[in-house]
Amino acid sequence: MIPALPADVPVDPDAPDATQWLIDELSKAPYQAAQPTLFDRIAKAISDWIASLQLGAAQGPPALGLGLVIVLVVAALVTAFLIFGLPRLNRRSRVTGSLFGDEDARTAARIRQDAERAAAAGDYSTAVVEMFRAIARGLAERTLVTTSPGTTARDFAARAGGTFPDLADRLAVSATAFDGVRYLDRTGSRDEYEAIAELERDLRAAKSNLDAVPA
Repeated sequence: MIPALPADVPVDPDAPDATQWLIDELSKAPYQAAQPTLFDRIAKAISDWIASLQLGAAQGPPALGLGLVIVLVVAALVTAFLIFGLPRLNRRSRVTGSLFGDEDARTAARIRQDAERAAAAGDYSTAVVEMFRAIARGLAERTLVTTSPGTTARDFAARAGGTFPDLADRLAVSATAFDGVRYLDRTGSRDEYEAIAELERDLRAAKSNLDAVPA
């Protein structure tokens, strides 16, 4: 025997009631659990995109191989995006390599620390050379003035002076001190070191017209 429906249950709901019933039903746990995950949506989007590609008249293994390559490339890009997110345009660069004729993998901060240690030990020749290197590596890390295996101290100072016009004269004097100690076997002085160290601090604090959003 079919049980009688309660008298207050509408058997012919109007549009608002029907909409609310549907929302209430779909909000229940079984329906929510069946919703596609983020991975499902990404995989579906990739599948739809690949299906939309026109591979010409290629059939069989060549077409299958091309499709596999496309899948791998897209999967790698998606994975990189999920892990690293969008790249920041102003992210500081990890610069290594040749620096005024020597291979140097140190950061600007590390070179600066080495210069300060040399100065504290009274080795101003090393301190002068290292602090000028710290200046060059620091601007390279900020992607303001790049250095290459053939870059000289004077060339670097000239290009850096174009980026920081107010400091151009001090950059040129520092490059001369660097060359004298590094290549002419002249003994560096405390005054030279302190001038280059002050310049390095001023450059770190200065903003050029090439600087984007502060890192």
